[in-house]
Amino acid sequence: MITIKDVFEDYRQQINGIYDTNETEAITLFVIAEVTGLSRASVKAFPERALTAEQSEQAKNILAELKTGRPIQYIFGITEFFGLPFKVNPYVLIPRPETEELVEWILEGERLKAKGERFSVLDIGTGSGCIAISLKKNLANADVSAIDISEGALETAKENALLNEVEVNFILADILNIEHNKEEAQYNIIVSNPPYVTLDDKKQMHSNVTDFEPHTALFVPEHDPLIFYRAIADFSLSNLIAGGLLFFEINENLGNETVELLTGKGFKNIELRKDMSGRDRMVKAQL
Repeated sequence: MITIKDVFEDYRQQINGIYDTNETEAITLFVIAEVTGLSRASVKAFPERALTAEQSEQAKNILAELKTGRPIQYIFGITEFFGLPFKVNPYVLIPRPETEELVEWILEGERLKAKGERFSVLDIGTGSGCIAISLKKNLANADVSAIDISEGALETAKENALLNEVEVNFILADILNIEHNKEEAQYNIIVSNPPYVTLDDKKQMHSNVTDFEPHTALFVPEHDPLIFYRAIADFSLSNLIAGGLLFFEINENLGNETVELLTGKGFKNIELRKDMSGRDRMVKAQL
């Protein structure tokens, strides 16, 4: 007979080298709750409760996958972002808490807009659609579009828009090779969490990220780490309305360089913001 307490101990012994103690406990709690159908409070309250043979086998199989480094979000195919459910798979990055802070920053300035006033938002490199969908969910008067180079990512994002019952206009495009001529559709806000991880940064990253999450959404050339920021800034110069805002999630080691790039492009009121861990992770600029 395998109890909840036994599963916690087994997971602790076998994946503590992959995750730290707190992550291991959180993952185990999530797995047991999913496998048994119990609330997380019940899992914590009744550690001596026995699992059925089927539940024990499921927990064992999931542990085997976790030991390979495969993220728990990919194993179950779903995660949570900004209080909303999102399907995830190897086509898309797993949304991070820091990106929730970026969404919150955008909403700080936009949630007081008059209800009848329409405005437009573009998310560049949308991946799972987490930024675009979260913004649309909280800004009913916004027309939200989202670009990605990956067809697989866009299919996932479309599924997430349906899952969260919002309308987002998804566009297959490569921001590094996109026309900059002004179109009829102009944007009040452009936001992006583009690739920004250098090969040097990669050495510090855990294998459960580098071995499983999509490299096209993560890595940039060592000699040109701001390649996407430059391209998006140039695109924004001709696609943001006057006074429009550009938001970036950034490499914490390149905050000043990103600000300098935007200053050189003519943006104003540039603000560099730290995340909850005190790291430079977000930039806002105005055209």
